[in-house]
Amino acid sequence: MSTMQIAGRHLAVDRKGFLASFDAWDHEVAEAMAADQGLILTPRHWLVIEYLRDYYKEFGHPPSPKLVIRAIGDEISPHVPCTRRTLEGLFPAGGCKQACHIAGLPDYFCHSC
Repeated sequence: MSTMQIAGRHLAVDRKGFLASFDAWDHEVAEAMAADQGLILTPRHWLVIEYLRDYYKEFGHPPSPKLVIRAIGDEISPHVPCTRRTLEGLFPAGGCKQACHIAGLPDYFCHSC
């Protein structure tokens, strides 16, 4: 493990830059991580991020993109059907994997994305 300065704090990260501790995450950390990846988080991004975190807290692993779409797809894309492509459009540098990274989930849980 190494540390990285994120949002003005030194946080433990793995070799890929994923947070070592789920509890070290907060909104400032997410904003900083997203900015480093060229993203400005919108309310649609936050819907996905919060859902990922809530699901992980409850089940110990992230939901599949299919579950995200089923659970909050209508909120993410109210006028047209939400698809995996919709999620990849929100998180263009890796889709679900990028979303999990910004949401503060550990890397090894994102292999299903």
